[in-house]
Amino acid sequence: MAHLLKRIFENDKKQLRMYGKKADQIDALSDKMAALSDDELKARTEEFKARYAKGETLDDLLVEAFATVREASKRVLGLYPFRVQLMGGMALHEGNIAEMKTGEGKTLTATMPVYLNAISGEGVHVVTVNDYLATRDAEEMGELYRWMGLTVGLNLNSKTSSEKREAYNCDITYSTNNELGFDYLRDNMVVYKEQMVQRPLNFAILDEVDSILIDEARTPLIISGQANRSTSFYTRCDFFVKGLKEDEDYTIDLQSKSISLTEEGIEKAERTFRVNNLYDIENQALVHHLDQSLRANYIMLRDIDYVIDEDAVKIVDQFTGRIMEGRRYSDGLHQAIEAKENVEIQKESKTMATITFQNYFRMYKKLSGMTGTAKTEEEEFREIYNMNVVAIPTNRPLIRDDRDDLLYPTLESKFNAVVADIKERHEKGQPILVGTVAVETSELISSLLKRDGIPHEVLNAKNHFREAEIVINAGQPGSVTIATNMAGRGTDIKLGPGVKELGGLAVIGTERHESRRIDNQLRGRSGRQGDPGVSQFYLSLEDDLMKRFGSDRIRMVLEQLKIAEDDAVIQSRVISRQVESAQKRVEGNNYDTRRNVLKYDDVMREQREVIYSQRQEVIMEEESLNYVTIPMIRRTIERYVQLHTQHEDQSQWKLDRIVDFAHTVLVHPEQLTLDDIQGKSQSEIENLLVDLARANYEEKTAQLNGPEQVLEFEKVVILRVVDRKWTDHIDQMDQLRQGIGLRSYGQFNPLTEYQQEGFTLFEEMVGEIEHDVTRLLMKSQIRQNLQREQATPSGNNKQARRTPNKPTYSHDEETHTRMG
Repeated sequence: MAHLLKRIFENDKKQLRMYGKKADQIDALSDKMAALSDDELKARTEEFKARYAKGETLDDLLVEAFATVREASKRVLGLYPFRVQLMGGMALHEGNIAEMKTGEGKTLTATMPVYLNAISGEGVHVVTVNDYLATRDAEEMGELYRWMGLTVGLNLNSKTSSEKREAYNCDITYSTNNELGFDYLRDNMVVYKEQMVQRPLNFAILDEVDSILIDEARTPLIISGQANRSTSFYTRCDFFVKGLKEDEDYTIDLQSKSISLTEEGIEKAERTFRVNNLYDIENQALVHHLDQSLRANYIMLRDIDYVIDEDAVKIVDQFTGRIMEGRRYSDGLHQAIEAKENVEIQKESKTMATITFQNYFRMYKKLSGMTGTAKTEEEEFREIYNMNVVAIPTNRPLIRDDRDDLLYPTLESKFNAVVADIKERHEKGQPILVGTVAVETSELISSLLKRDGIPHEVLNAKNHFREAEIVINAGQPGSVTIATNMAGRGTDIKLGPGVKELGGLAVIGTERHESRRIDNQLRGRSGRQGDPGVSQFYLSLEDDLMKRFGSDRIRMVLEQLKIAEDDAVIQSRVISRQVESAQKRVEGNNYDTRRNVLKYDDVMREQREVIYSQRQEVIMEEESLNYVTIPMIRRTIERYVQLHTQHEDQSQWKLDRIVDFAHTVLVHPEQLTLDDIQGKSQSEIENLLVDLARANYEEKTAQLNGPEQVLEFEKVVILRVVDRKWTDHIDQMDQLRQGIGLRSYGQFNPLTEYQQEGFTLFEEMVGEIEHDVTRLLMKSQIRQNLQREQATPSGNNKQARRTPNKPTYSHDEETHTRMG
């Protein structure tokens, strides 16, 4: 391990030396660039494009292009990138992650690799975590790119398909990660090529890359349609579980956050729902509803996991503290929470298209990112995304005072100490940012500050719409801001007049997050660009992290502290190490979960790529699809004939079944009798049926007005069948995935079983597609006004779902489908 760390460190130093040499070359061009007129500077873009077209690579152009856009930035934005920003830009261009501390100017750093890669004309996507940042950066940085003769597009959820297409066709496109993923899925559900909005995926720079590729990596993007299931069962189950008692009727495992009925609870359920055996196979739906109602009532906590807003259950992002608008938990959990909170219960949905961020972003030719905190997940970035993390030095030395944690025996004593610290700092005018893990905690601290008459702002999921305004003022003298987790991420907290003399921004953490990276992000809000600052975490032995992962030794310490004063400060290296150990353990668990999700999604990825590529082939075809339809018909015939002629003794062949198949799928009954195939070999029967089918198909297509209508008829049939069968297949794979874990009890590897059964299901789906396409082509009634039907969203609303018993959720789009 030590050898590996040494090698990584040496590689970083080597890479930074190389970047430093190129930065010197760029610096050497400064005077030359400054001497150019505005028109001469602008003309360099066309010059670079011409040189690229003649064979020069982007690497060849890097030094000159960086020097050019650096000078343009000074003239247009009034900002001149520092040497370390040049180095960060090089890391991004190479497809790596530039780890740059807060306030080091990541947005400006990105302008140089964005400009350089836009020269190719293949498109550059700048990806942010929310619409506000995408809009802000597109407006502010877009001014620079447009001045240099490049086009800039902004892709938002609210835009129409034509506006999205225009945005994607620009040299540079700003968007959120969610919208990119959903547009990809929607593009693979359209029925006309003109409806597609994205170009081939070329180069993306992800701002806050750890938030997108780590925090949301377990989150499949899902487009779904409504499923026809009754909501009354949720209400009945909710009423039942609300009458249960902990330990007597159910037990909760804090460490795994799981819940289950006891024997007494099972007996109560059997009496209430009048079933003999709750776990009989016919009672699976009841068990599922009960499980979700238990989780909703006793695991999912209001104002921590979700909030009630406008009489609706809305999910709170555990990493950002923001409301995840329109997203819903999956498998009935959201409906169970709605029943718990007595709000309108929405119908469940059926998955129609899905992809994880991991597999979406791995489709780009080149991927890079920037963040202030990536080193703790360096292994994951390298293993899954093939991206190295390069720690870029700060422009000025970091002088923030990061103090050791203070530990208290109880939550009450901890919060009293936090308020006392805030009061003391506020009285001298020092601005304070208080970081909390949950909405509930932020509101508790807010109430304590109100009690003491300390004015403050609260930034959490309930008022995130004022985020930018609150964050901008967080560095002013005397300001007190309470924020959940990474709220305000992507915006700088700039210090007001006189604040540096007061010690800079004070960051107070009220609890350790399960990820060290999130704690580091909170610390990083202070001490930007060499400013002074201080960070202090307050912990309690009653904190969730300690209760879930505390060792027996910690529990013994807790027992001993019962005789201590409530406000006693605990300073123990044993406990400090335990906290870090718990964080590392959770990070490891989360990494394993993400890697496991990816392994399962890779099975779907291979199938998705086959279906999407062949579907696009059909949509793009402009002459004839005979090369698709005729082989489909032949394979369908071969499959059916071989199924009924397997026996060596021909007298055992089921020829009557073959005739029935031909009458149902291929020809009119009078065209084929049993006598026509009696005594023929397997291949002779196949050839006879293929000939009859081709003749029948040619006769049918002759009724249409020319090859254009024939092509449209074939497209309508193929797309309708493929979309319906693919949707059903996704649903089947989802059900298989949820139950496959039980195979481990039989000493089988669940992943191997999923791969094998998933392949079998896919093969069966392909056979069903070919059978149904054949039947429709041969038997459907020809209509002149036949139109393609689209299984795509009628709107752009997104929902999120969380799979039960797994720490995952998924973005969801509500769709209304029309299928033939």
